Amino acid sequence: MADPHHPCLRCGACCAAFRVDFAVDEIDEQGGSVPAGLAVEVTGTTWRMRGTDHLPIRCAALVGKVGERASCGIYEWRPNPCRELEPGSAACEKARLRHGLPPLDAGGPGT
Repeated sequence: MADPHHPCLRCGACCAAFRVDFAVDEIDEQGGSVPAGLAVEVTGTTWRMRGTDHLPIRCAALVGKVGERASCGIYEWRPNPCRELEPGSAACEKARLRHGLPPLDAGGPGT
């Protein structure tokens, strides 16, 4: 079970800030785990999470309100780019800034 105080369970900024492209073999229909219904084909070898290809960006798998209570609806099946983004990383802080959220280390515990 996920830690209810983990900052990613309230933030969601990364899910509403970046385009998410990933390899076709991550799609469930190709043996991966990302639900094909939540992605669109970009090229024969690349797919993209729905909602991350236009403005305002909001991944189709994002549940909740950014900065308050947000989470990934397919966390266990999310694509590699999402798995690689770490809380407090430069990309995380950039996403938080785009949504007017303080840096994780400046916002106190569980921000």
